[in-house]
Amino acid sequence: MPSDDSARLDRRMVHEGRIVRLSVDTVRFPDGSVGELELVRHRGASCVVPFLEDPTTAADPRVVMLRQYRYAAGGAMWEVPAGMPAFDGEDWDVCARRELEEETGYVPGTLRRLTEIHTTPGFTDEVIRIYAAWDLSEGSTGRDADEFMEVVALPWSEVEGLIEQGEITDAKTLVSLLYAGRFLLEPGRRG
Repeated sequence: MPSDDSARLDRRMVHEGRIVRLSVDTVRFPDGSVGELELVRHRGASCVVPFLEDPTTAADPRVVMLRQYRYAAGGAMWEVPAGMPAFDGEDWDVCARRELEEETGYVPGTLRRLTEIHTTPGFTDEVIRIYAAWDLSEGSTGRDADEFMEVVALPWSEVEGLIEQGEITDAKTLVSLLYAGRFLLEPGRRG
């Protein structure tokens, strides 16, 4: 969902980069007052929780995780594969499939949309679409020059341990894993 342009009175662009655009918007708030807000505009992204086994039936399915270097976070982080559309208007399912293959070398046979999240609505319009994938086959990687990552397959039980111990701190990854655990894995175990 884009920002409420009906409330915007003025926009001053501060920066237009490869990933984000920063503006200072003058807006009318719901109470009628007027103020300025800094807004980071982002095209959005797709992310994928990839399983090596069917997560709806396997007892402890393995999850393909990334150990990715993130300058802003001060080092490597546990993440699920994710990325932005290759061009404006790229279908989100296509984006998810492409990013999964580029970052892990896996192509999904099954791709299921789970949900979407607003990452930080206090200052950005970024929305991430979350998917789960399984029935994986080998493809080929195609990482960007600034992407440094290791692909690691972990049993679901170990992933849950990393979450509980606070080892997974990337928000999109936490939401994706917890959502998949609650709404994808648990129903299959009730059965």
